[in-house]
This record gives sequence, structure tokens and C-alpha cells, in this order.
Amino acid sequence: MSPQTDREMGAFAAIGPEPGLPLSKYERLIAKAKQVPPATTIVVHPCEETALRGPAEAARVGLIAPVLVGPARRIAEIAQRHGIDMGRFELIDVPHSEAAAAMAVELIRAGKGELLMKGSLHTDELMHAVTSRSTGLRTARRISHVFAVDVPTHPETLFITDAAINIAPDLDAKRDIVQNAIDFYSGIGLGMPRVALLSAVETVSSKIPSTIDAAALCKMAERGQITGGTLDGPLAFDNAVDPEAVRIKGIRSAVAGRAQILVVPDLEAGNMLAKNLIFLAKADAAGIVLGARVPIILTSRADSVRSRLASCAVAVLFANARRSTTTAALPAA
Repeated sequence: MSPQTDREMGAFAAIGPEPGLPLSKYERLIAKAKQVPPATTIVVHPCEETALRGPAEAARVGLIAPVLVGPARRIAEIAQRHGIDMGRFELIDVPHSEAAAAMAVELIRAGKGELLMKGSLHTDELMHAVTSRSTGLRTARRISHVFAVDVPTHPETLFITDAAINIAPDLDAKRDIVQNAIDFYSGIGLGMPRVALLSAVETVSSKIPSTIDAAALCKMAERGQITGGTLDGPLAFDNAVDPEAVRIKGIRSAVAGRAQILVVPDLEAGNMLAKNLIFLAKADAAGIVLGARVPIILTSRADSVRSRLASCAVAVLFANARRSTTTAALPAA
């Protein structure tokens, strides 16, 4: 185990701050998720230390019940080498990552799991199995990704979408991206979100197509094509999150300056925004894919223990909401 991992594990041994200190934004999510039943989670090809330690630690604190899918001998060797206790986990032996992705999707289709979790295979390989039209996990809703970002200097968790799946979404795709994020936000118990549709400016201009999309999405919300959230846009990033910028520009809006969901115009903008916050503002980012038959936990080798646990926590909370109501489950396409 590396010194960094030792420090992270020690800091999160109790999953909380020192006695008497308030819970951080992520710690509140993790504490809330520990109050609901663990979700059976199919972990796809966990064939390196971080990919195996993440679900093991999430299981240790009671968030998930992992089912590991991958080469059994390789997984056992990694667990032994790094001191990871996986004796209580179910392990399904398949020869390689492609087979692991296919088997994991098959298990979900058979109702054997509530969550899917990416291990050490490439995201594209997992998503290829998920999005297969004949054997995958598609629904009537477009699949999209949400980052739940804990910025130390910002009072609320920010939800950024879509920075990982849809490269250049059209208006119809953006409608699903927005609705997925709203359903997720309310599903994990945070109430009705304020949704900012981001662009470079706060005025509609034919020269900037994302401003036209933002205006159209707001009208779609007015007409009931998007429900459950309060939308405004186009908004520049400062106008979305900074009340002082809103005051100076004289913007009147229920969302501006207090946005909780940030909808980016395309993957490039979203990826740069999320990584700027992670690497320059020292934010943690938990990732989840929505719109499939089950939520999909996407983790990176660079994720901290706290980020990996937060990814599990928000997915578990959403899975619990889906258990509680039949309307939360999306119809199969």
C-alpha cells in the first residue's frame, strides 16, 4: 500500500471529521447513504489496486455489496499483494475485460444488481457493452454523465453535466441530459434544483449556438418538456455561481448566482471546467452515468478514496430512490 493510500485510508477510517467538527459536503452524502440498505453492485474488471480497493472500502463502510466480475486468479493476486480483504465478496470468473463487461451487463439485465461500477477497463469498453442496442442497458432516455464536484471554496456541491459521454449534443440530447441531472439531484434527496445552462455570455446570440439551445431549453421547461427543476440560461459561468457578478450585471433570475446544476454546451467545455476545478481549486469530483437501466459508477485511477466513496454514495442514494417508486425506473427502449 502506498504512503498516500495509507494517509487516505487513515483519514477516512471513520468516514467523518474529528469529533465536534461539521461534516463536509461529501461526508454528508456518505453519511446519508450509510442510512439506506447497501446496493448490490456489479464491479467490472477490478484488476488493479485502486479499482479493487474502491469497492472494498465502500463495502467495508456499508455502502455497497460488491459482485466482482473478472479474471479470478488475477483479482485474488492483487488482493493478496495489497492486503485487500475480499473474502466475503462474490467473484465471477471471466477471462478478460471484454468478457467482464458483457457478463456485467447480462447480470444487470437478469436483475442481479442495482448498480454497475467501472473497474480498471477503459470507459469506452464498458460503455460499448452498456449501449449495445440488442444486449445493452439502453432506455428511452439518452445516457449522460454527471460530476458531483465538492469545491472547498463553494458552499454547495456543484453538479456538472455532461463532461464525459456526449461530445456535441443536439437540443434533444440536451433535454435528456438536463432531465437526467434533475431526476438524479432530486432522487438523492436534495430537492428541486436550480439549473444553469452555460454559455460564454448571458444574452441570446445567433453567433453562439449554445445560447440558442439554452433559450430553447428554458422554453421547453415552461411547456412541461423538462420537469422538476428551475432553469435559466444562457448564463456565463460567473453569472451562474457568483451572486456578486449577478448583482453587478443586474441579472434578475431565480437561478443566477445560486445554480446547483451546471449544464455545459459540449463535452470539451465540461471536461475543461471539471478538471480546472479539480486541479486548480483542489475540488473532489464524484462521477455517475445516468439514463441506463441502472446508475453506473465511473471512477478514475487518480480518484481519492473520498471521491470513490462519494461516487458510491450518490449512486446508492439514487438506487434507493428507484427502489422506492416505480416511476423512477426508466422504460426500456
